[in-house]
Amino acid sequence: MYKGSRERKPNRLIHEKSPYLLQHAYNPVDWYPWSEAAFAEAVARDKPVFVSIGYSSCHWCHVMEKESFEDEEVAMLMNDAFVCIKVDREERPDIDSFYMKVCQLMGQNCGWPLNLIMTPNKNPFFVATYIPKNSRFGAVGMTELIPYVKKIWETRRLELEAMGIEIRNRIELLEKRSAGAGLDKTVLDDAYEWFVLNFDSAHGGFYGAPKFPVPHNLLFLLRYWYRTKEKEALEMVQRTLRAMRLGGIFDQVGFGFHRYSTDAEWLVPHFEKMLYDQALLVLAYIEAYQATGDEMFKVTAEEILEYVLRDLASPEGVFYSSEDADSEGEEGKFYLWTEEEIKSALDSEDAALAIRIFGIKPEGNYAEAIRRRSGRNILHLVKPVTELTHELHLPSDEFNFKLNKILHMLFETRERRVHPAKDTKVLLDWNGLMIAALAKASFVLNKPLYLKAAVTAAEFILRNMKSENGTLYHIYAKGEKAVSGFLDDYAFFVWGLLEIYAASFENKYLQTANELTQTMIEKFWDKTVGGFYFTAKDVDESVARIKEVYDGAMPSGNSVALLNLLRLARLTSEPAYETMAQQLLKIFSEDLKRAPAAHTFMLTGLDFAVGPTYQVTLVGDTDEENMRCLLNALKSHYLPNVTVSLRSNNEVVGEKIEGKATAYVCSERRCLPPTNDAEKMLRLLGISEQ
Repeated sequence: MYKGSRERKPNRLIHEKSPYLLQHAYNPVDWYPWSEAAFAEAVARDKPVFVSIGYSSCHWCHVMEKESFEDEEVAMLMNDAFVCIKVDREERPDIDSFYMKVCQLMGQNCGWPLNLIMTPNKNPFFVATYIPKNSRFGAVGMTELIPYVKKIWETRRLELEAMGIEIRNRIELLEKRSAGAGLDKTVLDDAYEWFVLNFDSAHGGFYGAPKFPVPHNLLFLLRYWYRTKEKEALEMVQRTLRAMRLGGIFDQVGFGFHRYSTDAEWLVPHFEKMLYDQALLVLAYIEAYQATGDEMFKVTAEEILEYVLRDLASPEGVFYSSEDADSEGEEGKFYLWTEEEIKSALDSEDAALAIRIFGIKPEGNYAEAIRRRSGRNILHLVKPVTELTHELHLPSDEFNFKLNKILHMLFETRERRVHPAKDTKVLLDWNGLMIAALAKASFVLNKPLYLKAAVTAAEFILRNMKSENGTLYHIYAKGEKAVSGFLDDYAFFVWGLLEIYAASFENKYLQTANELTQTMIEKFWDKTVGGFYFTAKDVDESVARIKEVYDGAMPSGNSVALLNLLRLARLTSEPAYETMAQQLLKIFSEDLKRAPAAHTFMLTGLDFAVGPTYQVTLVGDTDEENMRCLLNALKSHYLPNVTVSLRSNNEVVGEKIEGKATAYVCSERRCLPPTNDAEKMLRLLGISEQ
């Protein structure tokens, strides 16, 4: 039974055998199959012909069907203005091949769906790939295009066969008008210029003291480098991440990052550790590892997660909020070392090595310790491990063995100290970020342990922090949930669920992400002008509802929701999500234009919206050898604007080539020829193997 068959009468495609045509058999569009009868009808009615060519595995074909061909408003416009023909390109490759050449001759980006408008004698005068229902992101929509073409047909019909290029130019003008006050990549350029001007080339990071990690600034810069190939963008990311890992802001013994650095050198931190910092920094280090292959970034992400799973995980598998900076009434006491304490914890040879590599000084190694004559030191790596190995004339294996032994002994010694207090409440939004980080790390690093941890946390939340009617709660503490969820709770948790799906291809998590997004829209979306409020519509109205967009220590809920909507639009073929994403960018456009560097996570959404983006549908099972090859190729490359879904062998979405797992790649609202070759798949994604 095809969707809508109980509510709607079938059109002429109901008698066809093609699965693709049968998928459209209950559209309200009065479809014909390609036939002389269709063109005879066009002659009799004196109407142009709308021809749509696609195939059953084409992502954007399904998007256009859901958005336009299933829509009563669009169907009424099409049936009034055209005789409409649907073609399966796999069933009629002759038709597809001919009109694909027409597309190329008209200078268009060609792919599927391929949509043409032609005269009754088959002379095309308009061609396009995906066309949205309404204009967005500079692309003309069906509701604007159809009346326009109808008017031209009525007033200048005899000229149309000779004016294909002129019509194309007119369409391009209409597309520009439809962009309105929207944003484009110039805002990305403006943000990048700000970071160039404010980069600390000596120590990494931006501005002077104090310095905050702000990982989403680095996520933006990685995407900007990927888009433009500006080397300086990548260099800023690398220098910052390396300096942070070497500095005192990183807990060299127990791992994890402290909240921020009070100085410009990343040496002296505020010693508090926050769950959300760990999550966002894992994402930054993982993406930087994908982009550069630098093992330091991989190891750092693993170290952060070791800390989180060891010290912030509850017995149930969700994550506590933070650890304090203080112990025994003194900030940082748990983390500081005197030279004598180092010597007491280690044998003489290891102590001498530790003193050298961690910058230990008898008087202390930071200003406050020296002023107070405490002799305390903040452990930091004075040089990268590779440089220390060379300087000490030690083989890398031997150096790493010695370093790990030292760290183990210092950790065991420190564990006997009085620990900082731990905030054991569970915050849904922060857990959502950590779930996203764990799942992303699992996918990239091939570590099932991380995915298991992400799933355990997500399942706990779904059991204990979600009501029967589908709403979320913000806090779980002392065995009870409390406080109705805020925008960030929904947006960040959906992000985590999407990353679980990307790592596991378990449809349950994609479906749950979709359902929670629908709830989020119902509760938080401003139906008048667009954008999400921070609080739900059914909460205490004594506090004014506001819309947060500034990306501070964490991204705003609106920023995360934007990227979620764009990803869900690809994964679910739900065009309403992309329309909503467009509205989000419009309502916050002035904020972004005024201070782009203060909205860097929203800029990652804009980067996705501007494109190019890619969708990969993998057909086969995950235990197939060729599927592993395809997945490993995707994991080993930095592909920030690629969404991947999987369809198993028993799902009818496309055929495997030569019996091997196969990739179906779509880009810029058009689908490309499938392949079972990993290198060819990467080339379709704009990546060339070195």
